[in-house]
Amino acid sequence: MKTEVNPKDTSRAEAFEMWMTSPMPMVTLTKTFDVSRLLKASRKSGVKFNALLCWCIGKATSQVKEFYLLPEQGKLYQYGSIAVNVIVNNSKGGINSCDIPFTEDIAKFARAYNTLTLQAAAECKSSFIEDSMIVGTSAMVHTELDSIVNQYTDKFCNPMVMWGKYRKGCLKTTLPISFQFHHVQMDGGQGAMFLELLQWEIRNV
Repeated sequence: MKTEVNPKDTSRAEAFEMWMTSPMPMVTLTKTFDVSRLLKASRKSGVKFNALLCWCIGKATSQVKEFYLLPEQGKLYQYGSIAVNVIVNNSKGGINSCDIPFTEDIAKFARAYNTLTLQAAAECKSSFIEDSMIVGTSAMVHTELDSIVNQYTDKFCNPMVMWGKYRKGCLKTTLPISFQFHHVQMDGGQGAMFLELLQWEIRNV
């Protein structure tokens, strides 16, 4: 459910005043994650690595209250649920967007991930969930990347989590992940908290 709220009645009142009209209000944090456990879990369960990572993103997101607030077109909205957006390569050589509703049931999330991404790829159609706060993701797994900074547009203020190809080492597998968010939605402290929660979820999936 999506509801407009008065910024003055939220913890983001000062940030709304400071950053809502900023021409560049996005902040990007990058952290290198140990994904050894996630890769092992993927191979053991047969669930795609990216599907498990998207579940971890949703799980970490759901624990930070600021994610449920989002600025849009000069207003602030409160959401009651989270969904994770995935970019899918379709059968015509293009891409489509696919929103996966987050659930703490990892098996249910994985089934929805597979169903919706396969459908988007085959039908070349995007699917959207209008009443959930969308956490965008973008995986460019054909190359190793140190950091990603996304374009900023006032048409899309949602947080974005982005990564490239994971790196296999002798003792562990690592993956740099970039996290971009609107400064009205949260401050650097909350952004850093999310990254710490994400690492915990990845290690304990």
